[in-house]
Amino acid sequence: MYQWRKFEFFEEKLGGGKCKIPEEISGKIECCSSGRGKLVIGCDDGTISLLDRGFNFNFIFQAHTSSVLFLQQLKQRNFLLSIGEDEQISPQQSGMCLKVFDLDKMQPEGSSTSSPDCIGILRIFTTQFPQAKITSFLVLEEAPPILLIAIGLDNGCIYCIKGDIARERITRFKLQVDSVSEKGNSSITGLGFRLDSQALLLFAVTPNSVSLFSMQDQPPKRQILDQIGCNINSVAMSDRLELIIGRPEAVYFYEVDGRGPCWAFEGEKKFIGWFRGYLLCVIADQRNGKNNFNVYDLKNRLIAHSLVVKEVSHMLCEWGNIILIMTDKSALCIGEKDMESKLDMLFKKNLYTVAINLVQTQQADAAATAEVLRKYGDHLYSKQDYDEAMAQYIHTIGHLEPSYVIQKFLDAQRIYNLTNYLENLHEKGLASKDHTTLLLNCYTKLKDVKKLNVFIKSEDGVGEHKFDVETAIRVCRAANYHEHAMYVAKKARKHEWYLKILLEDLGRYDEALQYISSLEPSQAGLTVKEYGKILIEHRPAETIDILMRLCTEDVDLAKGTSNGAYLSMLPSPVDFLNIFIHHPQSLMNFLEKYVDKVKDSPAQVEIHNTLLELYLSIDLNFPSISQAKNETDFNFKPRLAAPAMSRAVSNGRLIVNGKNSCMEKDTLERRQKGLRLLKSAWPSDVEHPLYDVDLAIILCKMNALNEGLLYLYEKMKLYKEVIACYMQAHDHEGLIACCKRLGDLVKGGDSTLWADLLKYFGELGEDCSKEVKEVLTYIERDDILPPIIVLQTLLRNPCLTLSVIKDYIARKLEQESKLIEEDRRAMEKYQEDTLMMRKEIQDLRTNARIFQLSKCTACTFTLDLPAVHFMCMHSFHQRCLGDNEKECPECAPEYRSVMEMKRSLEQNSNDQDRFFQQVKSSKDGFSVIAEYFGKGIISKTSNGSTGTFSSSCISSTSGF
Repeated sequence: MYQWRKFEFFEEKLGGGKCKIPEEISGKIECCSSGRGKLVIGCDDGTISLLDRGFNFNFIFQAHTSSVLFLQQLKQRNFLLSIGEDEQISPQQSGMCLKVFDLDKMQPEGSSTSSPDCIGILRIFTTQFPQAKITSFLVLEEAPPILLIAIGLDNGCIYCIKGDIARERITRFKLQVDSVSEKGNSSITGLGFRLDSQALLLFAVTPNSVSLFSMQDQPPKRQILDQIGCNINSVAMSDRLELIIGRPEAVYFYEVDGRGPCWAFEGEKKFIGWFRGYLLCVIADQRNGKNNFNVYDLKNRLIAHSLVVKEVSHMLCEWGNIILIMTDKSALCIGEKDMESKLDMLFKKNLYTVAINLVQTQQADAAATAEVLRKYGDHLYSKQDYDEAMAQYIHTIGHLEPSYVIQKFLDAQRIYNLTNYLENLHEKGLASKDHTTLLLNCYTKLKDVKKLNVFIKSEDGVGEHKFDVETAIRVCRAANYHEHAMYVAKKARKHEWYLKILLEDLGRYDEALQYISSLEPSQAGLTVKEYGKILIEHRPAETIDILMRLCTEDVDLAKGTSNGAYLSMLPSPVDFLNIFIHHPQSLMNFLEKYVDKVKDSPAQVEIHNTLLELYLSIDLNFPSISQAKNETDFNFKPRLAAPAMSRAVSNGRLIVNGKNSCMEKDTLERRQKGLRLLKSAWPSDVEHPLYDVDLAIILCKMNALNEGLLYLYEKMKLYKEVIACYMQAHDHEGLIACCKRLGDLVKGGDSTLWADLLKYFGELGEDCSKEVKEVLTYIERDDILPPIIVLQTLLRNPCLTLSVIKDYIARKLEQESKLIEEDRRAMEKYQEDTLMMRKEIQDLRTNARIFQLSKCTACTFTLDLPAVHFMCMHSFHQRCLGDNEKECPECAPEYRSVMEMKRSLEQNSNDQDRFFQQVKSSKDGFSVIAEYFGKGIISKTSNGSTGTFSSSCISSTSGF
């Protein structure tokens, strides 16, 4: 034990640590106790004094008549228990009493003194519990107000008192430790309570034995733990509730099952104590006769404090200090230094291991422990003990910034230490991306594949990696550890990284396709979009099969339900067009397969548009790409009569009878497919096609597919654009045939096409007599143009002679002559009718009318009086007419219809839109204008009446 280092971890407090018991305490100190911030001193004169912090006198009171033998201050309640001698009531009854004082209740006795309230007095010895010398005293606070009091005697007995002493509700029982007759000195030198779970145990020490009583048993059972004991004041209890006894040869610790560790501290142990994990011993040094007070740190095996003291009478612990009271009433107060001071002391001596053990045993916070470890590591590093330094730095992980350590070990010669530190950093889940990169680089530089395998395949408790996955993949890939990178990517479900390694680094396309097939459809679709270009380039057929499964999965099963809704949930082929950007042939194959299997795709318009671009492009490429690369020349005029004539591609230009027959054949087949798609995707019963019409027209023009262009113009009823195509090709035969088909009004055609056709021949500048004659036939048949317009149009062609239109002009003149004659005869008839009407009107104005009708027009009976005659020469019985009848029943309907027609014409004169619509839709617009003038709608006057007559009547009752 003399090898233990000595340190000054304690220092003297309260004025250098040396104090004096106040003079107010005049008697001999017999006993002491402490608690609740007070120091309690009992004297031989029966007084009890209380001192506060700094040994300041508080108050004193007379507790017993004679002497105070034992004291104990309770912790839970501010009660003080004392044992002392009082006056004897009788010679047979002892004066030894146990008193309980309530220090919170003070009873003033005079002006200067006061005493606490004594709430209970108990005679210790009775007839059943005979008198003996008291050698030890201990109180256990159970559930208030219950107390368990153990009183040790010199005869080897222990008197136990349990209950509420203040209310005198107690029970007494006796424990026998040693018999006086068996062994010499059997007095109880020490007691100690231990509450183990629910079991209450009592240690009892005599000079010859150590016993343990189980208090829950009735009666309590005794267990002998050892056959040796100790003297008074050499018994204490540790904070782990171990019994400590001091003997001259050693200090012994006892558990409930027997003797525990033994510490060979030689010398007579006058006092034994325990303070905050330290063992306190006052040892008599036989060599010089002095007393040494030592504070032992048993865990760290060091002496925390040592000094020579006078004769000690009592040892206490209060106010966080150790208090030694000497026999001369002087006192020594010793307190522990703070942790920082103790560590500084150790650091100056380079005792880092002691410092580490100290902070660990005293349960310092983790940050303080890490700081000590860091300093120790720095010390070892300065001595070039890198392995041990790293061992200390590893313990600081979580508190010390990793960069502090990493910078010290970046040298290539210390890469093993750095690797060890980074491994522990990852093990504790505190590594960043940079730490992962550095560790993997260490492995690759060391070529330690075994450790790399362990690190890559390590997982934490929940199955996740302890490092940043993407960083690990990137570093392994850069170091050509592709299998490790693939393992991490697959384990972490980083499909993009896994496929990138397979395709870009290893070129294992078949394995990549199998991996994509094993993924969920949504994830597979994302990966194909990302890496489809590479797959299409090297495995086009297999990639197309995967795309078909993604876009048409279980389409056949969905036909029985809502197929359209199901298809809308699947990926669309349009989403994958970008991967075919350099492989249009594969794109065409994919879309053809999709269209054959899926008939009502939500994206069929976009799919058909793309197919048209592919079918109609001359070099099987997207038109924009074709133009940008090859500057294709489409300015040629193929004959419409032979739309499927031989064409080939050479340098982006379409050339007849080319040499590259294979490309020629492929081009023709695709153009035929495109034409079929134009027609099949626009059924006759559908108003709009399943493709973009404007795009289709542009494609047909750019790629010179005139047959498709004509089809689209006809479907869109753009007949003028149709004949413009024929005109551009100078296909006169086809042009006339087209006008026959599209210019028939009966079939809903446009007759103005013949006028455009005649204008074309009139401006042609070559001999086209045959075609003009045929055109004039249809113009004459449908009376499309007047002869003067025909003449003006054909005059522009110098190659045409008068013989071409001679017959047409002769027929039109004859026809006009007939029409003039018919109009002349109609005019003469209208003039005669008008003259007769004017004469009749004049006759009605100037001459009388004679009514000679003998029968009633209504009933055909003989007309008799009273009768009514109308100016229209109709006569009626008055009885045959209705009341207030002023018009002829026979002529009134016709008259009203004429008037209604006139009003209608007057209303229509204000409807200009109708007038112009009739002029526009009529073959002869002038006839419509003449009709409006003839009906008086346009030339209506606002003057007075023109002599229009109504069928007014004359009434006669005299037979006139």
